[in-house]
Amino acid sequence: MKKIKVKVVGVAVLSAMLFVSCQEKSEQKEVVTETVHHENELAVATTSSSYKIGDKVPNKQVCMVNNAYMGKDQFEVPYDGKTYYGCCNMCVERIPNDETSRQATDPFTGKIIDKANAYIVLKDEVGNVDYFENEDNYKKYSQLN
Repeated sequence: MKKIKVKVVGVAVLSAMLFVSCQEKSEQKEVVTETVHHENELAVATTSSSYKIGDKVPNKQVCMVNNAYMGKDQFEVPYDGKTYYGCCNMCVERIPNDETSRQATDPFTGKIIDKANAYIVLKDEVGNVDYFENEDNYKKYSQLN
């Protein structure tokens, strides 16, 4: 009887710890998301003289998980002989394990492309970006829109 009680208590404690741990991660994720959003706005606001909507931005200043121009160099994430960029540890861990974080759809052709080789342009005032296979595709796209 005592063994069962200990196991039940142990499971209850473990469950409580997992719940608290997940809850803490959720809270941290919310904070990171808010910070990233804030940094995007700040980056665009402080660099507006350098980059405006439609300008090419440096790949190394884009979080390729959040698809956002960050206004400063991001963490390099080497994978399969290419370099991707992420803004935090979660992004750095996700890039090698999640193919969708390394790929984008070229808005002009609809073709799936590799973000490491993409021509990246500032899409809007909050720092979102678009990925194009090359500069020509971007020019053709911008003429249509």
